[in-house]
Amino acid sequence: MKKFLLFVLAIIISFLPGVIGVLFSPDGASDLWYNALVKPALTPAGWVFAVVWPILYFILGIALYLVIVDKTRYSKAKSYTLFGVHIVLNALWSYLFFGLNMVGPGLIVLVLLIAFTIWMMRAFYVISRPAYYLVWPYLIWLLFALYLNGGVLFLN
Repeated sequence: MKKFLLFVLAIIISFLPGVIGVLFSPDGASDLWYNALVKPALTPAGWVFAVVWPILYFILGIALYLVIVDKTRYSKAKSYTLFGVHIVLNALWSYLFFGLNMVGPGLIVLVLLIAFTIWMMRAFYVISRPAYYLVWPYLIWLLFALYLNGGVLFLN
């Protein structure tokens, strides 16, 4: 039962930036702003984001759970801290980009998010290789988001 509760906790924690991001997703005035932007050629339809992000958050939750339950001799404090920083940066990007329509600062936060995600992956690698590998799809999506955010900044 304890492992199940830890799994649920890890999933909930991993979804926090998504819950915060939904508050700033394109809707109303933000939707008008976002739709008026010139977007890069590979920008997917809006529904793609609604499908991909929950999958990525769930996978991140599994990775966090694997780190939590691993019986390593290494300290996990660094991994937990980096996971927390990555959550804050992920939520901050949504707020800056969609909430405040600040594309440039959003890009800076996204670069920081990518750097902290790589750092987090390295910390996970020492504790749980499966957790490390589970973060790869998220990192790839962040790099795609970098292309999209950079494209919006460049094209507008």
